[in-house]
Amino acid sequence: MSKRYDVLIVGGGMVADAAAQAIREQGSTASIGILGDEPTPPFPRPALSKKLWTDPDFTLETGEPDTAGETGAHITLDTRVISIDPDAHEVTTEAGDTFGYGRLLVATGGHPTTLDGLPPGERVLYYRTLTDYHRLRALVDADPKPHVAVVGGGYIGSEIAAAMIGQGCRVTLVHPGDVLGASMFPPDVAADYQALFTDAGITVVGGVQVDGGTEADDGVQLRLSTGATVEADVAVLGLGITPSAEPISDAITRSDDGGIVVDEHLATSAPDVYAAGDVAEYPDPILGRRRVEHVDNADSMGAAAGRILVGSDEVYDHTPMFYSDLFGHGYEAIGSVDASLESVVDRFGDGSFVVYYLTDDEVVGVLLWDCDGGLDEATALLAAHTRPADGDQLIGTIRPTSDEE
Repeated sequence: MSKRYDVLIVGGGMVADAAAQAIREQGSTASIGILGDEPTPPFPRPALSKKLWTDPDFTLETGEPDTAGETGAHITLDTRVISIDPDAHEVTTEAGDTFGYGRLLVATGGHPTTLDGLPPGERVLYYRTLTDYHRLRALVDADPKPHVAVVGGGYIGSEIAAAMIGQGCRVTLVHPGDVLGASMFPPDVAADYQALFTDAGITVVGGVQVDGGTEADDGVQLRLSTGATVEADVAVLGLGITPSAEPISDAITRSDDGGIVVDEHLATSAPDVYAAGDVAEYPDPILGRRRVEHVDNADSMGAAAGRILVGSDEVYDHTPMFYSDLFGHGYEAIGSVDASLESVVDRFGDGSFVVYYLTDDEVVGVLLWDCDGGLDEATALLAAHTRPADGDQLIGTIRPTSDEE
């Protein structure tokens, strides 16, 4: 099989949807092809660990964008591209099919980081896709409710643990830090953060690694670095992702962490080849060259890529935020949120607070907990590239709307 599209997108996630929508919003009639290696069309990944478990009004039907219907894009699923030939302007799939393009967008995202000695299975889920959600939903809806072991204390691990306890499951959360959230929050905030989980009934096992495990028909056994084991009905692992920068050609420059280097127009070093989303390392105008694995970046960069693919000369100058929702609380953040940095916590009477993260020279990150507003002010603060001599002088810089009222 051989087909050709004016715009070909390799990757079937939200970047692809945002790009296709933007192409049509520009008034372009360019033909669009989308090749996705998953068996499902574009779907917002944050919902897989958040709203699909916590919001009864959010369903698969209401959440899934109608990319093909709204844009006329031809979506080919279960299709893995194994090579790109920039000279011939075509890609080749694992099945041996070729697809030609006028312009190509690589939006392959990333694949879950896995553990040696614990392969994925029916009850071992490296959680990332809509297929993973369906499998976990079937296990969670069993009677009696399963014991779910969650491995990883980052975004996916913490959100899945909160979602599973909300579904009535017994939950054990295993993570490498001494305190949950210790790599991200100042010590007093991390202690309060972990208390949200333990108070909800989650067993938090910190300071350990999972060295491997075994899966049986009726459960999973995890082997911990301490020599102990965790017996559960299902294990859900959220250990981050590795950029899916394959297929790649020698004409496309790679970043140090395996992503794809793009310029301010999202162009790679190969002619007519662009990249966007989790896989793309781009020059952020405020924070410098970086690769971002969050939905705000996927949506914004995907839309910019779509416009650029059909003739816009714009630059991608958005500094994206990231967020999480847990136990009725939520935070939004921008920049470097790293507990090893100097930090200043500004607490308000309603339980909300702002955390400022600083280097010797400037404010490099801001986290807003249960705040209504403040992101624009946080972005402007980072853009100033300054800091007060005394970090406590930042107190009162950002005031959430609720605090002002």
